[in-house]
Amino acid sequence: MIFITARFRVRPEHADQWPEISRAFTEATRAEPGCLWFDWSRSLDDSNEYVLVEAFRDGEAGAAHVGSEHFRAAQEQLPPHLAETPRIVNATVPGTEWSELGEMAVDRD
Repeated sequence: MIFITARFRVRPEHADQWPEISRAFTEATRAEPGCLWFDWSRSLDDSNEYVLVEAFRDGEAGAAHVGSEHFRAAQEQLPPHLAETPRIVNATVPGTEWSELGEMAVDRD
């Protein structure tokens, strides 16, 4: 799978509205057949920063995402709300699911 984590620093005046600002892009991406997940979280340390964790089935699905109409629309619509260029980590990893964190295993008796 293609696993991506990106940090988005949003302009302070837009930070509280970011979920709504990015909603159309988020919903369209989640509807892509090759999207495994596309989840936003707000930083606990910086209320102007959102972290996006996303995964796509394979390189073909990732390419389809980047080539989509909603991705092109996001390239135009989202940057005016950002304080800086997003930072990203993009890696190909085996599998298509989350693995368990064995070091913190929960006994479900």
